Amino acid sequence: MEDFSLKQIEVFAAVAELGSFTNAGEKLFLTQSTVSSHVSGLEKALGVKLLQRSTKKKISLTPEGERIFPAAQRILSDCRNMKRLAENETYGLPLSIGASTVPAQCLLPDILAGYLKDNPDCKYILRRGDSAQIHEYLKSGQIGIGFVGSRLDPDSFDYYPVEQDRLVLVTENSEYYRSLQRKGVQGRDLLGEPTIAREEGSGTDRAVRNYRKQIGLPEDDMHIVARIDNPVTIKMMVARGAGVSVLSELAVRSEVRSGQLLQFDMDETGLMREIYMIRRKNARSSQQEQMFADYATSLKRRQPLSVV
Repeated sequence: MEDFSLKQIEVFAAVAELGSFTNAGEKLFLTQSTVSSHVSGLEKALGVKLLQRSTKKKISLTPEGERIFPAAQRILSDCRNMKRLAENETYGLPLSIGASTVPAQCLLPDILAGYLKDNPDCKYILRRGDSAQIHEYLKSGQIGIGFVGSRLDPDSFDYYPVEQDRLVLVTENSEYYRSLQRKGVQGRDLLGEPTIAREEGSGTDRAVRNYRKQIGLPEDDMHIVARIDNPVTIKMMVARGAGVSVLSELAVRSEVRSGQLLQFDMDETGLMREIYMIRRKNARSSQQEQMFADYATSLKRRQPLSVV
């Protein structure tokens, strides 16, 4: 017996069910000649005639076709079940997510909480890193979805905006800085102050460097007294008068609201940036990853969150 294919079985079953080569071709998006070729190939492989073709283009099953048609239906049903089992397997895999600091602390808690409310059986693994590290985790396959504040490699990754963020300069809440606020001093005017900066490689640090270049401030004028990879620690240091810092407005809104920190907008337009969900181009995704990605991008805001 010659080999035969699943496609040949599918085409034969469609012809037997619909009683027409033309109708089967329309259902399967095949030409009539291709349908006929698949059926003839199956008949040759099995060594029996399956269909009775009449001059009036009426198709009927031969006795052999009557016996084989139910078996063909069972094979196709088993294949559909196999596909469903495979999808359920990938659905059950834990989400593997990576996020740089600001998305991990200020964005993902809300996104994950909302998603888990609708998908209570979902399990996830969250890896932290700076923006450059999250790109590397994705490239090496350690995570399937990332959240970052920088577009570092558009040729290798797809970037989906999920939040608009603004970088602001924050200071201790002292009379000196309150007087500067009353005078209308902007954050750009305080970039020469002793500064506690984010770590190199972070999206925030990259945005600040680009901003300084745009307004003509040389890098050697930066008075950096410390670099810290944790905004929580930076905020505590700033509140105690150890320096100023440029941070995400998302990360400082509660401290500004409570009066622990003072906020200075960088300039009239504000230093805006996008927070992105990123995925490797053409990467294969599990069903759970695709569902989460669709949910995250559906929540995209186009206006920055304001401090109230």
